[in-house]
Amino acid sequence: MDEALQQRLEKALKKRPPGEFHFPQVYGAGWDQLYIGDKVKLGNTFLRLVRLGRFPGIEDTGKKKGGGRLYRKTGR
Repeated sequence: MDEALQQRLEKALKKRPPGEFHFPQVYGAGWDQLYIGDKVKLGNTFLRLVRLGRFPGIEDTGKKKGGGRLYRKTGR
């Protein structure tokens, strides 16, 4: 995941209200056009970056629901 995509995701995350979400909701337009392998790679990278604290206020819930991992934006 390049720096430009990380910055785009940061902007999208800042606009989201607190609560749970799936990564494709943050990725936005173009997600459905990606190859499955690219989706898996991006999802894994996002998970690692969340766990490393790269996106402040975003946490991994440790749950999967509706076909994907759930993340949570806190009120911070």
